[in-house]
Amino acid sequence: MRGKARVAILISGSGTNMAALLYASRAASCPYEVVLVASNNPDAGGLKLAAAEGVATFALAHRGMDREAHDAAMDAAIRASGADHVALAGYMRILTPDFVRGWEGRMLNIHPSLLPKYKGLHTHQRALDAGDAQAGCSVHLVTAELDDGPVLGQCAVAIQPGDTPDTLASRVLIAEHQLYARTLSEYVARETDPDWIVAKIGELALALPETDARPSHGAPGWRVGGEKTGKYFAYVSIHHHGEDAIALLVKTSGADEQATLVDQEPELYYLPKFYAPSGWIGIRLDTGRTDWDHIADWLARSWRSVAPKRLTKMMDIAAEF
Repeated sequence: MRGKARVAILISGSGTNMAALLYASRAASCPYEVVLVASNNPDAGGLKLAAAEGVATFALAHRGMDREAHDAAMDAAIRASGADHVALAGYMRILTPDFVRGWEGRMLNIHPSLLPKYKGLHTHQRALDAGDAQAGCSVHLVTAELDDGPVLGQCAVAIQPGDTPDTLASRVLIAEHQLYARTLSEYVARETDPDWIVAKIGELALALPETDARPSHGAPGWRVGGEKTGKYFAYVSIHHHGEDAIALLVKTSGADEQATLVDQEPELYYLPKFYAPSGWIGIRLDTGRTDWDHIADWLARSWRSVAPKRLTKMMDIAAEF
């Protein structure tokens, strides 16, 4: 069931980092595939390379367009491609907050400095002017503030005597090509790692009122309602009972809803052994492209189905304000 994560790459020019990501994705062991290369520059050389390699492309010139409208069009093209993640690879546009928010935690960028040093432009000249012994590059998550998201990986490059911004940039670019593909691979692969999955579910489950974590028959579980009277509202099944799945188990309204869910999305939902007769459904977490907002909604719903009424009333009151 584990599919490769689907990545859209945004470029504005020749697309050398895009090419590095694309060719790295051709390895059988690579956890991602490139499903779209998009640009704000219809003449970007990287678009021709992507098309020649059989990758879908999209181009929309930004000149004469409102920034929000342009970002909305780019976002629509990315979502139509089925992308799970976005990789900025020389995309020379400052993105709107709405665009960034829509891809929070799923959009990466590469920057030619050892962040937090030298955010913005002219990074190589600034490193030389400062007398640094090293320059380098960083891959980071994209946030609303320029070049300020959490750093996922870095590669240092020695500054040599007589270096100019151009000679330094040429060596840093080689490092970028190595670092970006490796870091992107590691980042998208984490969503199929059982330990990461359990930690993520725990983070979401424990954010709900009066919850605690307690394993049950070897499965990580989360309860609501106190030490003595607490009831389980979620489990993570990691190939339990011989099932070929890492999944979240949550409560439904019963057999009719279970059947409807499995019928509508059989690749996502299934009936877990031993739990299904009690109204539980399994939601696969090992596809590499989990919709975590969807999971959070299911956790909240399952929590509500077993939480004491005093807690659900408090939640309802809070929702009104």
